[in-house]
Amino acid sequence: MEEFYTFISEQYILPFYLIVWIVAMARYRTYFDTPLKYYPMYLMYTFLTELLGYFIKYFDEFQIIDIEKYSWYNVIIFNIYSVISFLFFYYIYWRVVKNQTYRKWIKIGALTSIIGYVVSLFFQNPLYSNLYYADMLASFILLFNIWLYFKDKRSESSPYPSKHNLMFWMSLGLVIFYSIFPFLFWIGYEIPQIWIDYHLRSVLRILILFMYGTFLVGVLIHSRKAFR
Repeated sequence: MEEFYTFISEQYILPFYLIVWIVAMARYRTYFDTPLKYYPMYLMYTFLTELLGYFIKYFDEFQIIDIEKYSWYNVIIFNIYSVISFLFFYYIYWRVVKNQTYRKWIKIGALTSIIGYVVSLFFQNPLYSNLYYADMLASFILLFNIWLYFKDKRSESSPYPSKHNLMFWMSLGLVIFYSIFPFLFWIGYEIPQIWIDYHLRSVLRILILFMYGTFLVGVLIHSRKAFR
């Protein structure tokens, strides 16, 4: 029991991921026929990735690198997660945006992001390091896509307030998180002393909680008719 309490107190974000997924599934019927129909799959993938990352770090049976010095490294699964996550959100915004020019820009952005990750492989080993430069590029592209979405949405009139639109809450969380996250990772790798001195890991956790908090609010209060 004590070990379970320690796990929950130290890994409190994990059960929060699960809670968001449960609520998203409970309300799935309200958005199952929208571009977010794969949203619960993404949330569960996030939870399972974080859970696997925990097991790799703390249990020998799950370690994936043979070199003892790096045996606890779990960064490879998060590099894969980053690529899949960004492509998922690019796809979502490509689906919801109506302007054909904007849709073309989103596709170009997705291709640019993929190229960024491929180029990073020549300079960084994904087994031992986050591809943080590629993450930064992908983050800026995602923020650009969100800007296109809101610009496109303003061109249409809607009788429903934004607070009832699931896309609004998802976008809000993504904007706050990805406006800061890439810089935190850059500092963590390039200026690690600042990461330690200013407890930036805690800042990152707060950002994650905020983002998934907006995801939770969105699935709780959104209205199917307001989706756009």
